[in-house]
Amino acid sequence: VNSRKKIFLVLDDVWDGNCNKWEPFFRCLKNDLHGGKILVTTRNVSVARMMGTTELDIISIEQLAEEECWSLFERLVFFDRSSEDREKLESIGRKIARNCKGLPLAAKVIGNLLRSKSTVEEWESILESEMWEVEEIGQGLLAPLLLSYNDLPSNSMVKQCFSYCAVFPKDYNMDKHELIDLWMAQDYLNAKANKEMETIGEEYFNILATRSFFQEFEKNDDDNIRSCKMHDIVHDFAQFVSRKECLWLEIDDNKESIIKPSGVKVRHLGLNFEGGDSFPMSICGLDRLRSLLIYDRSSFNPSLNSSILSELFSKLVCLRALVIRQSSLYFHPFHLDPNSIREIPKNVRKLIHLKYLNLSELGIEILPETLCELYNLQKLDIRRCRNLRELPAGIGKLMNMRSLLNGETYSLKYMPIGISKLTSLRTLDRFVVGGGVDGSNTCRLESLKNLQLRGKCSIEGLSNVSHLDEAERSQLYNKKNLLRLHLEFGRVVDGEGEEGRRKNEKDKQLLEALQPPLNLEEFGIVFYGGNIFPKWLTSLTNLRELRLVSCVDCEHLPPLGKLALEKLELGNLKSVKRLGNEFLGIEESSEDDPSSSSSSSSVTAFPKLKSLEIKGLDELEEWNYRITRKENVSIMPQLPILEDHRTTDIPRLSSLRIWYCPKLKVLPDYLLRTTTLQKLTIWGCPLLENRYREGKGEDWHMISHIAHIKWSA
Repeated sequence: VNSRKKIFLVLDDVWDGNCNKWEPFFRCLKNDLHGGKILVTTRNVSVARMMGTTELDIISIEQLAEEECWSLFERLVFFDRSSEDREKLESIGRKIARNCKGLPLAAKVIGNLLRSKSTVEEWESILESEMWEVEEIGQGLLAPLLLSYNDLPSNSMVKQCFSYCAVFPKDYNMDKHELIDLWMAQDYLNAKANKEMETIGEEYFNILATRSFFQEFEKNDDDNIRSCKMHDIVHDFAQFVSRKECLWLEIDDNKESIIKPSGVKVRHLGLNFEGGDSFPMSICGLDRLRSLLIYDRSSFNPSLNSSILSELFSKLVCLRALVIRQSSLYFHPFHLDPNSIREIPKNVRKLIHLKYLNLSELGIEILPETLCELYNLQKLDIRRCRNLRELPAGIGKLMNMRSLLNGETYSLKYMPIGISKLTSLRTLDRFVVGGGVDGSNTCRLESLKNLQLRGKCSIEGLSNVSHLDEAERSQLYNKKNLLRLHLEFGRVVDGEGEEGRRKNEKDKQLLEALQPPLNLEEFGIVFYGGNIFPKWLTSLTNLRELRLVSCVDCEHLPPLGKLALEKLELGNLKSVKRLGNEFLGIEESSEDDPSSSSSSSSVTAFPKLKSLEIKGLDELEEWNYRITRKENVSIMPQLPILEDHRTTDIPRLSSLRIWYCPKLKVLPDYLLRTTTLQKLTIWGCPLLENRYREGKGEDWHMISHIAHIKWSA
């Protein structure tokens, strides 16, 4: 907080009434407010009072007036409907909106429900439903929630998927993919003909999202939902319909009395530890438990250890889903608490019904061979287990395994040979070639042929490939569902000597044989030792993102301008001296070439590029293009305006970052004149900084229109 300025701080939707959490935070603020204000919104008056708010300062928000409620309601139900539909349904709609009693959430839930209803009969059925008379959850919201809930598809398990969400606490940020995995472990996503369970899970999630059961969506760069939350009243409703089968406990001072009376019906249990409180072993009495989610967030003196796990494995043999998260590794990756989990007990074999096992971020070094007796296991998550050295040799027994998430397992240097037997495997974050002590027990590159991979995969350790035909037999080209691929070759100590020359030739042949499927969307090549890239690279017409990093011997880049890339990263390409016509995909021809002088031609480069990052090109001196014949060159061109069939002059590039290119003198005009360029970073490029920096650069005026410019510190 800047002590010289007043601040206005908004704390929205506060529901935690724990004064022990509020007081330390408030003490940090009050000495620096200097006339500043704090605005708190909450649905709980006791929370407002706990924060020290006086009665005079509390502003009670009344329910929406009837016309205000109707305004919100009609925007939802009549969106994209014809005037005839509106005329036919408006009178019934006004009566339904009146039943929402001015509650915005009720109007939103019922409004989204009616968007899928088109007849008068369907709307009257909602209006006349007996559900409006039911009231067990406060604030008049049970009726609209029940109406929407009962309207969920009856021929699916989507209702069970919704009620399962009550296993998480209020205001919890639910990861979409983990949620779908948990549903799958409970057999809520029964596979249909020609449809994967993961796809069904996506459909169920979208149904719940469109009915307003989920909110506060976080999305990735592709505008796909990554996580969401539930409104706390919707969470209460999920608890209501789950009939107390789902329970979340904040373990504080070992409140075992909370667990015992409610444990009879509990099937799905979540536990959160914050301060090293002892583990409530009475949980072992919940012998019908199907889900156990343990979040041990104790930075020191963790509550969970291997001996407690062994006891749990002996008693909770009905588990379908088990999540074990421990924060000590996250905060202290190299100084683990001696009481943290270092190994998974061998009696994990007793969990024969287990389908989902999440051990991510634990400090484990190996997995027991007995894990391979969990024949029903569908998903194993070991991401960020940075100390994990090897997978169990018998992993090939897990024939129902669909996902092995092993990203950021940097100590894992090879894959056991049994991986090739996992013919149900759909997701594999990392496939590490060779590197094992006994070469006969390590998985070779050709084993990829048997895996039906989809989504993304990183193939690493390609320097360990001993024969070129291994790459050919892997048949990467046929993996049509593999959309994101990362290829990592090996580093070389002496790039100039004989070893470097051998690597150059070997890597060239190997990359040529590793042609990916044509529908690939994201691609990365790292530590490639060849001096040229294969021609098939420009045939990947669906490619949206491309990373070329530490390909230190490549002097020339392929004609990447021909691709419809949206994001391009070039890093540590030590031998590249010029980015010109070849890079843009513009063919050079002589002035006396008769084919070039007969008529002018038009060339388009990087038609969809939005983000460009160039980093560590130590030898890059020139970045421009030369027009060698009569042609109109359109670099990163405009979007078509359909109304008048013309083309605008505004390109698509919005972000340009240039790092550590010490010899680069000037940026090309075709980049600087792009009016959509919003972010420009120039870092560690002294010649560029001298040329363009505000106040001293001769060409500052060429970049002054860019909204966000970042320079070296």
